[in-house]
Amino acid sequence: MDVLVQLLQLLMLLLTLPLHLMALLGFWQPLCKSYFPYLMAVLAAKTNRRMENKKRELFSEIKGLMGTSGKVALLELGCGTGANFQFYPAGCRITCLDPNPHFEKFLKRSMAENRHLQYERFVVAPGEDMKQVADGSMDVVVCTLVLCSVQSPKRVLQEVHRVLRPVTLAYPRASQAFMWQHVFEPTWKHIGDGCYLTRETWKDLENAQFSEIQMEQQPPPLKWLPVGPHIMGKASEKATHCQICLLLRGI
Repeated sequence: MDVLVQLLQLLMLLLTLPLHLMALLGFWQPLCKSYFPYLMAVLAAKTNRRMENKKRELFSEIKGLMGTSGKVALLELGCGTGANFQFYPAGCRITCLDPNPHFEKFLKRSMAENRHLQYERFVVAPGEDMKQVADGSMDVVVCTLVLCSVQSPKRVLQEVHRVLRPVTLAYPRASQAFMWQHVFEPTWKHIGDGCYLTRETWKDLENAQFSEIQMEQQPPPLKWLPVGPHIMGKASEKATHCQICLLLRGI
């Protein structure tokens, strides 16, 4: 199996050689940052149609954190085009964070279509370094389709812990799909803005020392993409107040 994967990886690298040369010379990343928001706008619409019921079920739990104020401070990591906005309940004050500044015009469009939300600001920064977000300033942190592409999932989850107020999985290793993820991964990380197909994100969540973690596995909504399966659920940190971190992502 290992030899076959290596041969197929080599074939894939040869077929996509211009892309890898552009990445090596530093030309691909700026191009990817420009086109990726347009790609995500198309894919997010298709994904939302297939995941609508699951997303509504998951994000409906945000209402339980609003209390008497009817407000909740929500930070979305890797906000992308704002595809999740339609599923958030009224009363959410949203801070968006993404390392790609080209998403901002898509965010403004999504906010215009979701007037029930209050848009706070757009922070251009990676999830590993959210120093522009104050300690203990957020009631909810949401990330969807993000943890496969960050440089350090461990550091991102540490930052999530920091900003929360005190209160998306590789296929099984023996499967054929997992083999193809290995084949496509060297090329996909350029196409998918840094997404690592074989990253076992559930292990990072289990090691992040949240008080409670609930996860379930979901098939990828777009079966023709190698980004699956997805994990969906929540990680909670409990102290004086109830706190929740919602996570929905795919790898």
